[in-house]
Amino acid sequence: MSQISELKKAGFQSANAASLSQPSSDSNYRILPQNLEAEQGLLGTLLIDNRTYEKIGDFLKPEHFLAPAHQRIFQAIRTLVDRGQTASPVTLKTFFDKDEDLEQVGGAAYLADLAASVISILNIEDYARTIYDLYLRRELISFGNDAVNDAYEHNIERDAQDIIEVAEAKLFSLAETGDGQASFVTLRDSIKVAIDLAESAYNNKGGVTGVTTGLKDVDEKLGGLHNSDLLILAGRPSMGKTALATNMAFNAANAYAKSGGKEGAITAFFSLEMSHDQLTTRILAEQSGISGDALRKGNMTEGQFRDFAQAAHNLTQVPLYIDDTPALSIGAVRTRCRRLKRKHGLGLIVIDYLQLLRGSGSKQSESNRVNEISEITRGLKALAKELQVPVLALSQLSRAVEQREDKRPMLSDLRESGSIEQDADVVMFVYREEYYLAREIPAQRDNEPMDKFNERYASWAQRLQDSANVAENIIAKQRHGPIGIVKLFFDPNLTKFADLDQRHHS
Repeated sequence: MSQISELKKAGFQSANAASLSQPSSDSNYRILPQNLEAEQGLLGTLLIDNRTYEKIGDFLKPEHFLAPAHQRIFQAIRTLVDRGQTASPVTLKTFFDKDEDLEQVGGAAYLADLAASVISILNIEDYARTIYDLYLRRELISFGNDAVNDAYEHNIERDAQDIIEVAEAKLFSLAETGDGQASFVTLRDSIKVAIDLAESAYNNKGGVTGVTTGLKDVDEKLGGLHNSDLLILAGRPSMGKTALATNMAFNAANAYAKSGGKEGAITAFFSLEMSHDQLTTRILAEQSGISGDALRKGNMTEGQFRDFAQAAHNLTQVPLYIDDTPALSIGAVRTRCRRLKRKHGLGLIVIDYLQLLRGSGSKQSESNRVNEISEITRGLKALAKELQVPVLALSQLSRAVEQREDKRPMLSDLRESGSIEQDADVVMFVYREEYYLAREIPAQRDNEPMDKFNERYASWAQRLQDSANVAENIIAKQRHGPIGIVKLFFDPNLTKFADLDQRHHS
C-alpha cells in the first residue's frame, strides 16, 4: 500500500511541521495526537459500503480528521451520500483529479488504495471514536496554547478575569460537543419517565411535583418549579422582583435542609445587582422579623438581637449559594453552575437579573443588544435542559407600562427584549397597585365641586386600603398549565412575600 505510506511522509508530516516550533531532529519533538491508520480505515470502509455512514455520520465531521486530504475526502463522501448518490473511488475521481494534497500521495489512485486496504467493515465505529477522541485532544492542546498566549499578552481592556472567563467558555464549548453518543429516545423509554412523573404527582395528591417556592398559592398554580423550565419573573422597579425571587430561592433551599433533601433544592443565586451581604441581610430580616433598616442602623432590643442571632445560626445549614460577581457572561454562569452541581449538587438556579448578564461577545453595541439578550435567554434555557433544573431569571420591563392607566404588565412589555417570551416556559409579573396609588394622591381639579372631589378622594382611599400589603403574581404564560393571578401578602419592612391568608398573622 505504497500510496498510503507516502501520505505519512509527504502530506501528514508537512501539515504538522508548520504548527510545531521545534525541528523534527530534536529528540524531544512531539507530534500532535493522531492515528493515520484509523482515518484511512474509516474512509476505506465508507468507500466500500456507503451504508456504514449511518453509524457515524451524526457526530463525525470533516474537521475531526487531521490530514487535509482526508478532510476533503470525507466531505465529498458525505455530500454524495446525503444526495442519495454512490460514493466510490470511481465517482470521487473527478473531484480529486487536480487536488494538490492528494497529488502528493499519488492522486486519485489513493482512493482506490484506501478501499483496497480494508480488511473488515465492522470496525468503522471504533475508527470514528478514535478519530474523534484524537481531535478533542488536539483541540485541548490548541486551547492550552491559546490560554498561555492570552496570559502573556498585556491588553489594557482585558484583565486576568476576562481571560479566565474566555478560557472557561472555550473549554465548556469543547466539553459541550459531547461524545457523539446522543441519539433518539424511544417512545417506550419516554413513557416510563412520564409514568414516573405522573405517579409522583398522584402520590402527592395534587401537591407540588417540582421545586417548591414556599408560597402555597404559587405552588398550586405552577405545581412548583419544574426541571428544564426557564421561568421569567418580570416587573417594573420597586415592585419587589428581587424580594420575591429571594424568598423563593431561600424557601426552596430551606425546604431541602429541613426535609433532608426530599423537598426543595440546593440553590444557586446569581446576584448581579446586589452584594451577597445585602442579599443575606434581606433574608435575615425576613427570618428574624426585624426590618432591614433596623438591622443596618443597629436599632434592636436585646430580645430582637437574640432572635437575629438565632435566625443567623439556623441559616448556616441552608444550601443557598450566592454569587455576586458583576457583569458575568452567560458562559461563566454555565461553567459555575456545572462546577457547583459537580461539587455540591444543584436543583435550582436564580438569576437577578438577566439584562445584567453579558453574551459571548466582549463588547456589544446598542444595536446588537437585542441579539445579545436573545443569546442569553437561549443560553439559560439550554442550561436548564442540560443540568435538568429550573432556571428562574428576573427581567426588566419597558417603560411603556408607566404610560398606561392600568399599569399591570402584559407579555407585550417584554417584546423589546428579543426572545424572552418565546424562550420562556413560564412568564410571571410582579405588580403592586399600592405602590402606584400611594404616589397618585388626588388633588382637587379646577372648578371641581367639593363633594365630587371628596367622593373621588374616598374612592382612592378605599382602593389604597384594599391594596395595602397586597401584591399580584401575574402568571401571563405557562407552557404546561393555566395562566392567572395569584395574590400574595407583601411586607415592605421585611421585604417578605407570603401567602395572602398570612397577612393577619404577620
